[in-house]
Amino acid sequence: MNIHEYQAKGVLKSFGVPVPDGAPAMDVDGAGDVAAGLEGPVFVVKSQIHAGGRGKGKFKELGPEAKGGVRVADTVAEVRAHAAEMLGNTLVTVQTGPTGKKVSRLYVENGSRIESEFYISLLIDRATSRVAFVVSTEGGMDIETVAAQTPEKVVTLTVDPATGLMPYHGRLVAKALGLQGDLAAQAGLLATQLYTAFTATDMEMLEINPLVLTGDGRLVCLDAKVGFDSNALDRRPELASLRDEMEEDARELAASRHDLSYIALDGNIGCMVNGAGLAMATMDIIKHHGGEPANFLDVGGGATAEKVAAAFKIITTDPSVKGILVNIFGGIMRCDVIAEGVVEAVKEVGLKVPLVVRLEGTNVAEGKKIIAESGLDVIAADDLDDAARKIVIAAKGRN
Repeated sequence: MNIHEYQAKGVLKSFGVPVPDGAPAMDVDGAGDVAAGLEGPVFVVKSQIHAGGRGKGKFKELGPEAKGGVRVADTVAEVRAHAAEMLGNTLVTVQTGPTGKKVSRLYVENGSRIESEFYISLLIDRATSRVAFVVSTEGGMDIETVAAQTPEKVVTLTVDPATGLMPYHGRLVAKALGLQGDLAAQAGLLATQLYTAFTATDMEMLEINPLVLTGDGRLVCLDAKVGFDSNALDRRPELASLRDEMEEDARELAASRHDLSYIALDGNIGCMVNGAGLAMATMDIIKHHGGEPANFLDVGGGATAEKVAAAFKIITTDPSVKGILVNIFGGIMRCDVIAEGVVEAVKEVGLKVPLVVRLEGTNVAEGKKIIAESGLDVIAADDLDDAARKIVIAAKGRN
């Protein structure tokens, strides 16, 4: 689960992490009030969307010459003017895609006099089962670009969970940032604070870009991006309350409510499969036959007919879908349950695109009988290769 910058800074601040003073605003008057309550004299007005590249982004409604989604203001009146332009408009960045995201909230904070910019992040290193620090002197840039062009400027170090963060980790972070003396001590303390916040709140990712050295000799987190482990939210209701459903794909949100694993993609063939591995294989073979999957959807091993029906409805709400492939290998999941769910959903929402169904495994005969006697216009498939070939051909006929 991702959260907004102002929420991330609020979480970090509770662990002692240094961040600029600021507050969120939902309207123009609120933005002006926040600025009036800050020390100033320079303010920063930031669009709050779940995407990076906001500063270089452009608002669809304002034209290519308009300023981006992060703006500096010298007066409260200028803050209000920026807020009036940004709120309610669609910000397009390198991470939002061409559709962009509507800005419905802002974050107004004190400006900072920046001497140097750094990069620091924490994430889960799956290969070592450790928390990893990724540190660079090249703050303010995409870390992927830095890693590709100047890999020697990216330092990665991991923390053994058996020992936790040790003092030498802080010294390594300071060394990677090229800091000495008091600044090295600040970097060591910051590393401890970030690690504590990361582990105490079940974060999956914490990125500070940039971490800045201010004119008065302080390290301050100027931006913050945080993602939490969604599986841990049941035990952290205070974090679950930070979720902004307006920032999430409507289909992915609906899937989460039904405990379905769904990820929207850019293709035109909807997929409903049981099992993550089989779902990946299904997507691969669709591409092998020249098609493009519109989603990853795993209904799981113990789905009910109601859950299957919900999954089918989610697929059909995607306007880009020109065909649907249901691929079930019944182990724990029974083919007749899948068939009942598909029939129930089709009868409720209708079938406007080709549907290919491949069933194999537990109760396969019963499942095929349910489909055959349903009266639905369903294309049967003998195996996965046959199913993928048929749905690609059928979907192309709909384009």
